[in-house]
Amino acid sequence: MRTFLAASLALAATLAASSAMAETIGAVDTAFKLIGPDHKVVVEVFDDPKVGGVSCYLSRAKTGGIKGAIGLAEDKAESSVACRQVGVLSFPGKVPKQEEVFSERASIFFKHVRVVRMVDPKRNALIYLVYSDRLIDGSPKNSVTAVPVPGNQPIPIEQK
Repeated sequence: MRTFLAASLALAATLAASSAMAETIGAVDTAFKLIGPDHKVVVEVFDDPKVGGVSCYLSRAKTGGIKGAIGLAEDKAESSVACRQVGVLSFPGKVPKQEEVFSERASIFFKHVRVVRMVDPKRNALIYLVYSDRLIDGSPKNSVTAVPVPGNQPIPIEQK
């Protein structure tokens, strides 16, 4: 049991370290709620943890009301992502062909907003996909963006 607990904690720490943390840029109200916070669209930003010079802007729905105030609301599976080069592109190490770079809970149980980075080596581009999943029934609603990498700077892809 102790070994299982130690392995679980190590896995959780690894997953937490690999995903970026978002910083809130701003929000707009979309629906008034008499009790509790209003429904909102929130804009957040996070830096790609393995690619220097890339920031991703994420907009997503946040449910208000009483359930939203106490953390029991389930946010809608509607989000958008726009990733941009904001500095000199750098790759401190090799990057996997596909990797989750951001994840945040969208409900108290089993629902997340996730951003996955994919590498398109033929076009020398980084592709970012945002989607929402749930344990049983995820959503096909998604958004995609791409960051071109200069042709003279090959993307170092991790070989598996």
